Amino acid sequence: MSSKLPFATYLYFLAQSINLTTAVMSVAMAAIVGASLTPSLWLSTVPYGFQFLCVMLMTVPASRLMKRIGRKPAFLLAALPLALSGAAGYLAVDRSSFALLIVAHALLGSYIAFANFNRFAATDGLDAQLKPRAISLVVAGGVLAALAGPLLADRLKDVAGYAPFALCYAAFTGLALLSFLVHLAVREAPGAARLPAAGGGHGGTDGHDGAGGQAGANGHEGANGYSGADGHAGAAWRAVRRSPALGAAIAVGALGYGIMNLLMVQASLHMAGLHMHFSAVGTAIQWHVVAMFAPSFFTGAIIGRLGLRAVIAGGILLLIAASVLNLLSDGYAMLVTSLVVLGLGWNFTYVGGSALLARVLGEQPHAIEVQGLNDLGLSVMATAGAFLPALLLQGLGWAGTNLACIGLCLALLACVHRSLKRDPAMAPISWNAGSDPGVSP
Repeated sequence: MSSKLPFATYLYFLAQSINLTTAVMSVAMAAIVGASLTPSLWLSTVPYGFQFLCVMLMTVPASRLMKRIGRKPAFLLAALPLALSGAAGYLAVDRSSFALLIVAHALLGSYIAFANFNRFAATDGLDAQLKPRAISLVVAGGVLAALAGPLLADRLKDVAGYAPFALCYAAFTGLALLSFLVHLAVREAPGAARLPAAGGGHGGTDGHDGAGGQAGANGHEGANGYSGADGHAGAAWRAVRRSPALGAAIAVGALGYGIMNLLMVQASLHMAGLHMHFSAVGTAIQWHVVAMFAPSFFTGAIIGRLGLRAVIAGGILLLIAASVLNLLSDGYAMLVTSLVVLGLGWNFTYVGGSALLARVLGEQPHAIEVQGLNDLGLSVMATAGAFLPALLLQGLGWAGTNLACIGLCLALLACVHRSLKRDPAMAPISWNAGSDPGVSP
């Protein structure tokens, strides 16, 4: 088996870079443009909230559509809401329409719900040992986004003859075309273009793990015992409930994302409350974003050397360390350091959780549906992390929020330790109704 990643992995890296560039640009623009279009300051983040809400609502439908028509056609269709988002955003700014701005960000969220599956699509048909490397490389697209997003926003924000930020939104249309072309160039792994319907597929016989690709094409029952008997719509939910490893993978990714979003946003509010200059706050957040994505070039290799359990546990401990640093000092250097550590912790939990999910699922017909549940959990926690910072800062305070995050992380660490006592490394789960889709010893 080749140790080299296929060319498609690098195309998914570019596609994820486009996805994250739109996300970074929206972070920079949404509240500012929202505040300029509504007289009530508390409404200024409503468009951004609708963006997260649509990611949450569209994630499971996106996974189901991918199962029905295949990865590539779904990704190609996803370019449409991104293009419409650019048009709606341009018109919203040009016509001073707050309602159109909400529509623009809702459409952007719909696109992101599809594009977030790039990391799983990159693992289709790969050997189990290559999966963490593929996921970490695709997630590393955030490094390009951390550079391209702010650069595009800064260059297009004020252009003579156009309303402020109008061309920033218009750029989404160009990025949609680029995303379409990148996915058009992808040559999917054999069998990954269309997955079998629930109850009608066959298990893989080669023993390799997958991330939602079709099972082996020889028509025989898989080595994991899947025989296509479980065709119920709730198969994915039941599999997660029966499998401690799947539950742990989803919990790690979701809680890691929620805590990161919560502390990132609240840190910017806290620094503003300490009367730190906006440019200083921006620099701190930029270092945080770099720390989130830059390690992804190496996370796969680290997983290969240390194992998934060590990387996931390390990520949770880094999240705890970030909160401890926040409790030690309110100095700017300490807050920046904390944000960098927070970014590293997010990377390890996000990539580690995704890799664990991909490894446990195997080449199963319902794998994409479970991935949809996973990303639904991520989007729910990310949405909570976007809406709660101001409320918790007012209710619990900066120190109280960090203490609460430490408690959540300790509980998560205990859950992961208990769930992964048996080696999660290799055997795919069984989807038979009467079997336990856990991890083989």
